[in-house]
Amino acid sequence: MAGPLMPPAPGGPAAAAAAPAAAARVLPGAATVGGTLTPAQIEKTRKSAQEFEAMAIGQLLQPMFSTVDTSKGMFGGGKAEATWKPMMVDEMAKMLAKSGGIGIADSVMREMLRIQEGQNADK
Repeated sequence: MAGPLMPPAPGGPAAAAAAPAAAARVLPGAATVGGTLTPAQIEKTRKSAQEFEAMAIGQLLQPMFSTVDTSKGMFGGGKAEATWKPMMVDEMAKMLAKSGGIGIADSVMREMLRIQEGQNADK
């Protein structure tokens, strides 16, 4: 489920062009959002917020996977499994964030846009 600022956008010019309108629509009362930022800047901010959410989700998932006894599992545990398990958890977190996550990215993006707009207004 995608949040209001995190539409499942495949990227590209169409997604970047829609970003200012989406930001202005989601942030009522913030008339300048999207006014001084380019579509590319808004898209970069959206991606950064999504990456931050993926990192946070990964940190939440890591302890869950560290308590699983894999010695009796399909792959039998071992050093190789210990090596790839954190990578698997990171990829799971990225997929969760990409599909809407837990709502962190929306708040982070909103705040990042507010700060960027404020910096642009001071110039």
